[in-house]
Amino acid sequence: MKLYTYSDARQQFASVLDTASREGKVLIRKRDGSLFALMPEPKTKSPFDVAGISTDIKTSEILATIRDERERSRR
Repeated sequence: MKLYTYSDARQQFASVLDTASREGKVLIRKRDGSLFALMPEPKTKSPFDVAGISTDIKTSEILATIRDERERSRR
């Protein structure tokens, strides 16, 4: 884990972010002795981000199936 002074962190901000990304965490110390941790936020994926599939089914067939199922559920 790398420690930066506040001044160095300001001057080399892109480098500080790169280091945090690689190492997981960097520390920044202010003149008054306050210590801060900078950590990357974990990447999140959408629950709708799913792999597609290849199929020979046409869109019209899928829609017809959905309509049929809706009709059955109304009965």
